[in-house]
Amino acid sequence: MYRPVASREVRYADLDLWPFRIKAGMWAWILHRVTGLVIVFYLVLHILVISSVLWGPGTFDATMDALRRPVFAAGELMLVGAGLYHGLNGIRIILFDLGVGIRQQKAFFAGVLALSVVGFAWAAKVFWPLIFG
Repeated sequence: MYRPVASREVRYADLDLWPFRIKAGMWAWILHRVTGLVIVFYLVLHILVISSVLWGPGTFDATMDALRRPVFAAGELMLVGAGLYHGLNGIRIILFDLGVGIRQQKAFFAGVLALSVVGFAWAAKVFWPLIFG
């Protein structure tokens, strides 16, 4: 709750950013923004990789060979996790905009996290041979 105060010290003392005291809605917002940035970063990299075909088929083939390394498979696994959370949380936000589940925000956030973890675990099983051989 916002309350006007006279001094700067009291105002900053009310600001509590300790991670265990941040509520579920704020965690959902933070994770949604971070995963959105990860997806945008991947999109930029994807466009750069695809545009390597402009320098000839040899350059494109060399780029594709470099991307077959395990570190890139691990990065794709992280992208899958970010996409899962971002998409599921987007559905949660749409439901809130429609007036569904506004009072059950913690439960919806827990559901989004649970579905994201299950999807990530399945993706990790699929990506395991690509990462660890």
